[in-house]
Amino acid sequence: MHAIEVPLFDRMMLASGRTAEEMDRELRLLLAVKLFELGRVSLGQAAEVAGMSRLAMIDELGRMKVAVINHDLDDHEFDRVD
Repeated sequence: MHAIEVPLFDRMMLASGRTAEEMDRELRLLLAVKLFELGRVSLGQAAEVAGMSRLAMIDELGRMKVAVINHDLDDHEFDRVD
């Protein structure tokens, strides 16, 4: 696993009143959600980045109002009734 150094991590941790472990977990979740939202990773990969199960990731995506299933309407044909 690669470690990412976050500038001002200690200040953010102190300001939020959270432990380093809690901050690390939150930052990993936020990264996973954004990468999923941008289509850069799959649901399973996002869950892995966040360190949680796929079901827990789905719950977090819902809580953050990120669609789990994205449909591009241009990719679908619709039956039309004339």
